[in-house]
Amino acid sequence: MITRGFRGKRQSSERIPPGQYVTNDFPVLSAGPTPHSPLATWSFSLEDATRHELHRWTWKELLALPATEIRVDIHCVTKWSKLDTRWKGVTFDALLAVAGREPPGAHVMAFCDGGYTTNVPVADLRGDKGLVAYEYDGEPLPPEHGGPARLLVPHLYFWKSAKWVRGLRFMDADRPGFWEAHGYHIYGDPWKEQRYDGD
Repeated sequence: MITRGFRGKRQSSERIPPGQYVTNDFPVLSAGPTPHSPLATWSFSLEDATRHELHRWTWKELLALPATEIRVDIHCVTKWSKLDTRWKGVTFDALLAVAGREPPGAHVMAFCDGGYTTNVPVADLRGDKGLVAYEYDGEPLPPEHGGPARLLVPHLYFWKSAKWVRGLRFMDADRPGFWEAHGYHIYGDPWKEQRYDGD
């Protein structure tokens, strides 16, 4: 199933943002060691701004939620793009529906194993534009690519698709995450080449 939020892909001649090149590889880029989280104790949470848990899913509970499969292009801030990548996971909208909540803030901070964080506007996750992905190319997502689960926001630069994601914390105001605090753009639109602060 391709949900409406992932439709509207540009024609093939227009699929590569400015300054990008296409690769058939899937480069591995990380700021530190790769976490390996036991699935028996893994969980994913939605939290409010005070870190109060709004809803939590175990690994088995996440896999039991309605799944979406998508095929999208991804674009890394280091200038590679990979076309027609296949993912499976649970949309942000599906998580909200199961939790029975509307977003209590206009932005989220994704928090992850290893201490990594990144900020994303809620509007960029609604309308089935954001996914908590646990499969890539028909296989469980490997740790080097963010498994067991990563956030997937393919219309933004790929650092916004946070690896090893463990939850989303709602915020009333936008705040920078890890890479944003180290000079990357607060939003990260590849079509506007928003790589670094000031772009």
